[in-house]
Amino acid sequence: MEPQRERAGRHLKKGRKRRRGPNMLVGAAEAMRARWELEESQPEAKKARLSTILFAENCEVTHEQLCELLKYAVLGNSNVSKPSWCQLFHQNQLNNVVVFVLQGMSQLHFYRFYMEFGFLRKAFTHKFRLPPPSSNFLADIIGLQKKQTTGDLSKMVEGSLPSTSSKVSISLQNAPIIQKYGSKKVGLTRCLLTKEEMKTFNFPLQGFPDCENFVPTKCHGSITDNSPLFGLDCEMCLTSKGRELTRISLVAEGGCCIMDELVKPDNKVLDYLTSFSGITKKILNPVTTKLKDVQRQLKALLPPDAVLVGHSLGLDLRALKMIHPYVIDTSLLYVREQGRRFKLKFLAKAILGKDIQCPDRLGHDATEDARTTLELAQYFLKYGPRKIAELNLEALASHQELLAAGQGPRNTAEVVQQSNTSVLECLDLMGQKLLFLTREAETSELSSSRNCQTIKCLTNKEMRSKWTEMSTVYAGPFSKNCNLRAVKRLFKSFGPVRSMSLVLETHQPHLCIQYEVLEAAQLAIESLDGILVESTCIKVQRPVTELTLDSSTLVKELEQDSENRGTIYLSGVNQTFKEHLLQQSNISLGLEAVILPKDLKSGKQKKYCFLKFKTFGSAQRALNILKGKDWKLKGRHALTPRHLHAWLRGIPPESRTPGVRVIPPPSEQQALQVLKVDHPKIAAWRWGRKIGKLYHSLSPGTLCLILLPGTKSTHGSFSGLGLMGIKDEEESTTPKICS
Repeated sequence: MEPQRERAGRHLKKGRKRRRGPNMLVGAAEAMRARWELEESQPEAKKARLSTILFAENCEVTHEQLCELLKYAVLGNSNVSKPSWCQLFHQNQLNNVVVFVLQGMSQLHFYRFYMEFGFLRKAFTHKFRLPPPSSNFLADIIGLQKKQTTGDLSKMVEGSLPSTSSKVSISLQNAPIIQKYGSKKVGLTRCLLTKEEMKTFNFPLQGFPDCENFVPTKCHGSITDNSPLFGLDCEMCLTSKGRELTRISLVAEGGCCIMDELVKPDNKVLDYLTSFSGITKKILNPVTTKLKDVQRQLKALLPPDAVLVGHSLGLDLRALKMIHPYVIDTSLLYVREQGRRFKLKFLAKAILGKDIQCPDRLGHDATEDARTTLELAQYFLKYGPRKIAELNLEALASHQELLAAGQGPRNTAEVVQQSNTSVLECLDLMGQKLLFLTREAETSELSSSRNCQTIKCLTNKEMRSKWTEMSTVYAGPFSKNCNLRAVKRLFKSFGPVRSMSLVLETHQPHLCIQYEVLEAAQLAIESLDGILVESTCIKVQRPVTELTLDSSTLVKELEQDSENRGTIYLSGVNQTFKEHLLQQSNISLGLEAVILPKDLKSGKQKKYCFLKFKTFGSAQRALNILKGKDWKLKGRHALTPRHLHAWLRGIPPESRTPGVRVIPPPSEQQALQVLKVDHPKIAAWRWGRKIGKLYHSLSPGTLCLILLPGTKSTHGSFSGLGLMGIKDEEESTTPKICS
């Protein structure tokens, strides 16, 4: 994906405003934004670089926001708006944009097999959380979420992708019609709208205040899959009292029209809506049939188990002022994504191969429309949801919509200014190509792809358990007469405590302290293990479980994480800490961000923070000063990337009691066998190595995104993870503040 170069010497327009990022501290952030604007306009800048400080509070970046970044990285700000969630400086210096998608992987996998992802965690300085996977992750991040669900994406932008690797075969299991009805054929009763659905879609129902004068059809027979179907369509005009009926058509199975009546409205006609209804004043003048006449006639025609079929049938029944309990609405039967509906004219052509509502006719033909809805219902019952999903209606409809929009836009600027414009469409008109490198050609919902082996994922509960146990320390022994209040106060000085309990099962008392953050637990171990408390040497250690056996190694690796290298953790900060900090030039030198976590319930600032510096040296110098006698804070180098810390805080506390768990021999043998075959740990290691090799082959100035889309399982949905960086990126020296 090659970005479009901006014209040399082009200057920013005076007074040009940029989009606001979320959750900014107004004063400081506006000042920083002004400095970014000034810096970006400097002619001597030579390298593209990223600043991702303007994250949302929970560090989650949506698929739409990813699409924003991709379009801006490729096209530049001459054609599209800048991304709202991060800063990409000097876009015109980008050489390429590369996106890697690791199918079947989530944020949980990344931290479960953290050490296996060695290259990724060290090479990419920016990490963010992704929401749980949607029905089609790839379509979302390239902006096709409203345009396609199944089939070959390249049909829509034919010629824009390489002929062999471009075909995107999206799993039929993700089609909305399959998700609602399943892939097997269904009976008539399964297609009926439920009472709750009828209420949701504003069908007239018995007992509702706005249906007091409506007439029931008296059809209360027992419905079976063999009950008769009747196609119904009505035309309306606009009167002084609103929309009123002007024509009704009823078609029985076999296509025979058994009722076709013109109806005289009760009130003065203001607009005959001729372009839709085909009704004119001349046509209605001689008509004497009234609404009550057709109501009586319809009641007489319909058998007790009649099923009415129509397109947006609720409107027709309201025009008739009648209530009928058994209905099939083809606008809802042929399910579309995001609550949208296919037009009857489109379904007639795509499903039945027939043209209706032709422009050379005066309005719609009610009998033709009624017959069409009946045939659509019969087609659905005959062939089933899977056959319809294979037709890829979403792609066909979006293609028609694109052509209908003024026969297509005339230039790139017009394209990208349209809502819902995809990256593919922009590139197609510019003669550029988009290539996604994934494990398999199948790019459906990644965890359920038939060509991608499903990898079992840790649940949120299990992931939380690992971090909880690593953030838990046992301290002791203490003498039975020691000052426990002073001891508890000492342990609380290292960071926020989630719980603290006294362990009395041992010969001498011990304390179990569960910290909110991993840094606090590690700091307590490093500071207090082996010290004397009232003449007793205490030991401070983590519980020994299968989740903490590798904790020492993991802590060392976390310290080397590219996002943690220049970040320090401090405990004991107060409300005025930030203001005092920014006044100290010897500390703020190289400072990039001040991260002040808040209590999720009260919104108050917590008594700890993270400071992010440009270099490890700047961070170490600041840490030494802040731990000194003037500041008297406790701290160490950070272990938890900010996006992960925010995510862990949002998960409810785990009730599991830390302790030793032993795997029984059969499970142990089975685990070893799985590890030899294709364990996710091996997959993580292999992917990390492969991406490392590809990354080294990329040219400098390449924007690279690694996306772990997240997974779905019987345990629920699991968030994804994004890693981002520019190869040979020039780091920013501009301080930025976020809370």
